[in-house]
Formats: sequence, structure tokens, C-alpha cells
Amino acid sequence: MTDFNNVELPGSLFDHVNLGGAQFRSVYLTEATFRSVDFSRVTMRGVDLIDVDIHGEVENLVINGVDVTPLIEAELDRRHPERIKMRPTDADGFREAWRILDHLWEGTMKRARSMAPEQLHQRVDGEWSFIETLRHLSYATDCWVYRAILGEMSPWDPLDLPHDEAADGPEFSPDRNAAPTLDTVLALRHSRSAAVRSFIEQLTENQLDSENAVEGPGWPPPGNYRVRTCLRVVLNEEWQHRLYAERDFEILVAH
Repeated sequence: MTDFNNVELPGSLFDHVNLGGAQFRSVYLTEATFRSVDFSRVTMRGVDLIDVDIHGEVENLVINGVDVTPLIEAELDRRHPERIKMRPTDADGFREAWRILDHLWEGTMKRARSMAPEQLHQRVDGEWSFIETLRHLSYATDCWVYRAILGEMSPWDPLDLPHDEAADGPEFSPDRNAAPTLDTVLALRHSRSAAVRSFIEQLTENQLDSENAVEGPGWPPPGNYRVRTCLRVVLNEEWQHRLYAERDFEILVAH
């Protein structure tokens, strides 16, 4: 174990570093950036959280003795009333959620077609471009519907884009930096969306709680997965990434 005492490390890059169990005392993290960082079971005391912007999965977050997670969830539901529908409990609820997503994405796609082609490849604050976002959603569908539900061992398209931290595997894009046109990536997306829509339209209550065995290398890793869980992952991916896209469109238009 290495100790860092009275060391100046401003501007340092920590990439794929394991700091589990580390202790931070009198550490200055002002203007630091964290991406894809796991803060599970972290304890913070004597912390200044001022002008902090956090986007991510939040659960059991206690600040000054108050679990703020329910407050955050309630506010997000207030801002986006359709968000409540993204937590379906039965087959009809999943069908309704997918129809809502279809409608919302229609507006986002219409907006994308009004943008300059180069803007659709432009990243904002290091986040995925719109084209990359669509590639990732194809990847999510291939993982959680084609592989985990429909049983295809290796369903990935060459344009599929895994998350940035993904290790090399059979689903890893041969060209992460590919720059397909909007029409090209939309053709892929439409085929994937049609498969999800077809499955959900025929979904039964018994299917929701059934488990499918995933085999072979790739994501998700081998194991048993409930259909309900897999579909909830897809709904969450579709919901969140559309919001990210709309957020970035606002910034691109403003500039």
C-alpha cells in the first residue's frame, strides 16, 4: 500500500485505478471530474459539497442524516410525469411504457434531423454524441433483448457501441470511432426497436417472471436473467439517453 503525504497532484489522471478502501484526509478535489466512478458504501465526513453537479444512479444517499433519494426521485417524477410509467409492474405497463418512449423519441428524432450533420457527431462535455448514443442503444438492445431474452449468444452489430469502460469482448465494436450517417444508424435502430416492440406486444405475465440462461462470453455475463429485469434495463437506457440527447441538443443550439 502506498501512502501519499503532502503531495501535489493537481491535474492528474486516474484511469482504471482501484482505490477501494483508500482513505482521503485533507484532500482538495475542487474542480475534479469523475466519470464512471463507483462510490458505493463510501463514508464522507467534514465534506464541503458546494456547486456540485452529480448525474448517476442514486440510492440510499444520506446527507446530514437525511436520505435524499426519495426527494430526488419525487422531483424527477414531477419534472417528467411519464417517468413514473418507466417502472411498470405488469405486461400492460411495459406496453404502455414502450409506446410512451416511441412517442418521445419521435420528437427527439425530428429535432435531430433539423441539426447540422456534424453536430450529430459532436460531443458535449465529453459525453457521447447523438450518433454514438444511438449506437449504444442498439448495443443495449442486443445485450438485454437479443442475448438475455431471445437467447442469441452473439447478436451484436459492428456498429454497436459498448460503454466506455467495457473490456474487450465479442461484442466490442471493431471501430469505436466509426462515424456512420444518421440514416445508417437509424436503420440499425429501427430494426432493434421493432424487435423490442414485437416482443413486448406479445408479452405475457408468465413471461415477465421467467428466467433465461445466458451462455458464452459477452455482456451480460453468463447467468440466469429474469425477463422483467432485462426489459427494465432497456426502458431505463432508452429513457435516460433520450434525456441526455435533448440536454446536449440545447447546448449545441445555444452555441
